[in-house]
Amino acid sequence: MKEYLLSIYQPDDTPPPDNLDEIMRDLYALNDEMRAAGAWVFAAGLHAPSTATVVRAQGNDMLVTDGPYIETKEHIGGFTVIQAADLDEALDWGKKMAAVITLPIEVRPLADH
Repeated sequence: MKEYLLSIYQPDDTPPPDNLDEIMRDLYALNDEMRAAGAWVFAAGLHAPSTATVVRAQGNDMLVTDGPYIETKEHIGGFTVIQAADLDEALDWGKKMAAVITLPIEVRPLADH
């Protein structure tokens, strides 16, 4: 089985939807469904991009800066790592997640380790 990253993209500076409790309930149910199917590996939400710190090598020095690496209109708000037989199966889980949380989901295979 290959592993895939399901990245949740959300708009910056947008208040949470009024039905956030319902969305989270449905997301927990989807996580349970993925666990039961043997697909779920790990999931986590992330704090706002403003909490990020970037470490960059510059010659022999390290430059540390506040804020996200890239200024964008969207950011990764959370992610799930799954196991799937192939991309089609991973996309099926991504579609279910997009339906539950009503945000774009990027499905990307993890490099073999």
